[in-house]
Amino acid sequence: MTGPVSGQPDPPEREPRGAPEAAQARPSRRARPERKQVLLRLDPLVHDALARWAAGELRSTNAQIEFLLRRALAEAGRLPGSAAPIARRGRPRREPSAAAGGEPERPAAADGEDGEDGAP
Repeated sequence: MTGPVSGQPDPPEREPRGAPEAAQARPSRRARPERKQVLLRLDPLVHDALARWAAGELRSTNAQIEFLLRRALAEAGRLPGSAAPIARRGRPRREPSAAAGGEPERPAAADGEDGEDGAP
C-alpha cells in the first residue's frame, strides 16, 4: 500500500514495545493469551501481608493478588465469563504421548547388588 501523500510504500508495522522477537519465536506448549502488565503501588505493610499469605498457600505474590482479584470479581458478579482460568499450580502435566509408556524400566541389578543372592 502507498502512503497518502508521498506515493511511497508505508513502512512495515513495528513490533509492540516489550515484545522481543526471541519471545515470539519461542515455541509454547499451549497458546496463552498475552498477560497484561500492571504497575501496582501498595503500602509496604499490605504487600508484606500479601506475600506472607501467598507463601502460606504456596503461590507467588503476583498469583495471590490475581487470585484475590478474581475472587472479588466473581463474588460481585463482575468476572467476565470469557476470562481464562488461572493456570494450575505446580509442574505442568506431561503430554499424553510421553506418559503413554508408563514408568521407565529400572535397569536390572548385577548379581549380588540387590541383597537377594542367597548369601548368609
